[in-house]
Amino acid sequence: MRIGVLTGGGDVPGLNPCIKALVYRAVDEGCEVVGIRRGWAGLLEYDPDDPRTRETCVQPLDKQNTRTIDRTGGTILHTSRTNPGRVKPSEAPAFLRNPADPISTSKSPSVLLDFTPHILRVISRLGLDALIPIGGDDTLSYGQRLAQEGVPIVAIPKTMDNDVHGTDYCIGFSTAVTRSVSFIHQLRTSAGSHERLLVVELFGRNSGETSLIASYLAGVDRAIISEVSFDLEKLARFLAQDKRANPSRYAVVTISEGARMMGAQALERGEEDAYGHKKLGGIGLIAGEMLKKITGEEIIYQPLSYLMRSGAPDSLDLMVAVNFAHMALSLALSRSHAQMVALRQGIYAHVPLSVLTEGVKRVDVDELYDTDNYRPKVRYVMGKPMFLY
Repeated sequence: MRIGVLTGGGDVPGLNPCIKALVYRAVDEGCEVVGIRRGWAGLLEYDPDDPRTRETCVQPLDKQNTRTIDRTGGTILHTSRTNPGRVKPSEAPAFLRNPADPISTSKSPSVLLDFTPHILRVISRLGLDALIPIGGDDTLSYGQRLAQEGVPIVAIPKTMDNDVHGTDYCIGFSTAVTRSVSFIHQLRTSAGSHERLLVVELFGRNSGETSLIASYLAGVDRAIISEVSFDLEKLARFLAQDKRANPSRYAVVTISEGARMMGAQALERGEEDAYGHKKLGGIGLIAGEMLKKITGEEIIYQPLSYLMRSGAPDSLDLMVAVNFAHMALSLALSRSHAQMVALRQGIYAHVPLSVLTEGVKRVDVDELYDTDNYRPKVRYVMGKPMFLY
C-alpha cells in the first residue's frame, strides 16, 4: 500500500510527532509513505510531465528521515492555505494556465478556478492507495471534496482553536492553552510593576475556546471571546474596578482575535484567502487604546499570536498526535475511507468525514460564559467533556 500524507493550514505543535508515528507504523506494516509538501499546494503544483516538480512537491518518508522530527514543533512537510477548488488565475501554476482561455487569464478577483480534475490525475499518477490530510476545517473540507470524488481519504483534525466539528479535541489545542497560561502569568509581573491594565490578544477566529479556557485556568479578571460581542465602556468599568481591588494595582483581560465590539464586525484586513478568510488581529490593540482613553490608565498590549503555536508540543498534544496517527493508519489499512479520527467523550473514535458540514463547534456560552460580566462561568463540570467545549 502506498499512503500519502500532508499538513495544511496553520502549523501547530504535534504535527511532526503525528507524521513520525504514521511513518513508523506504516513501514512496519510494509507500506510506503509519500509526503506531500505545502499541503494541497503540493498536489496542485505537481506536473506529472515535469520530473523536476516531483522533487519540490513530493518527499518520500521513511524511518531514517523522520527519526528525530518528533522532538520539534511545526511540520517538516511545510504547509499552505491552498484550496485547489478555488484558485485565482494569477496563482495557478504556469503549466495549468491556458493563454487562449480568457477565464484562466482573468484578473478579476471574483474569478476562481477549480483544479480538482488535475488533483485527481496527480493522485492517480502517484499511485496513492490512501491520502491522510492533517488539518482544520478548511484543509479537511477539501479532503471531503476529494472523498466525494472517490479518493480514499482518512483525515486527522488539528487546530489550536479546537473548533473542528465532530471531535472533542484537535491536535495543537492543549499546547496553545498551556503557552497562553504561562505567558499570561509572566506578563503579570510587568503589569503589576507598572500598575497597568494588561490586554492579552489570543488566536481564535470564530471560536473563543482557547481564550475561554486559558483565562479560566490563568484566573484573569475578564475574558472576551469570539462568540459574544462586548461593550467597551462596560469592560472599562470592570477593569478599573478590578485594578482598584487588586493590592498589586493591575488588571488582566484576554481577548480573542475574532472578538468584536457591539455594533461592529470582527477586525479583518487584506484579501480573502482560498477559503474565504481575511486576516484577523489587532482588536486587542484598538480595545487597549480605547480603554486607555476611557479609564486614563496606562495599558500593556501583548498579542501572543504565533507564540501559541510554535515550538514543541506538550505531553497531551504529543499523546493525541501519536494516537491519531495510529488510528488513521489502521483505518487506511482496513480501507475504511471517508473517515476522520476523533476524540469523543474522552474515547478515541472515528466519524464520517461528512460530519464536518453538519454543524459548527463553538463555546457553549450559556453554560460556560458570563455574558454580563465577561468572565468564564465554569461551576458545574459533572458530566461535561474534559475540554469544556
